[in-house]
Amino acid sequence: MNHEIPHQPEATHHTFRVQLSSTPRGARLARLLAVEQLREWGVGLTAPRQIIAELASNAVRHGHVNGRDFALALDLSPDTLRIEAVDTRSDKDLEPTAPPWYAESGRGLLLVAAFADDWGVEWGPVPRKTVWAEVRLRKRSQWG
Repeated sequence: MNHEIPHQPEATHHTFRVQLSSTPRGARLARLLAVEQLREWGVGLTAPRQIIAELASNAVRHGHVNGRDFALALDLSPDTLRIEAVDTRSDKDLEPTAPPWYAESGRGLLLVAAFADDWGVEWGPVPRKTVWAEVRLRKRSQWG
């Protein structure tokens, strides 16, 4: 499913990376900093904001290891925004599954899959795990 977001990128490549404590406060700060960076780059926020929120939250909730941080990275090319959450919990497999209708959580990867054009998991080096999502960017027409 294509969730193109409006963007008029320059012909350059931009990166952003932040490493924070693997706590709810760290996840919130990662979201705030990443969204502010996207605003500065002029990237539409609807899909990326939701993906960032889910990946940061999952890194803290499911990827937490005492004493270890997590990282959030943005990689902006002229055509694609790649969002990565890196944690040190490589012992958990990731499959998006629908929880029971009454569950109050458990839909994070389903939301990532819905908002992203592509997503996946990269394992290693041990104990590292990177959950990534990509959103294709749509260029604005010069006439409107």
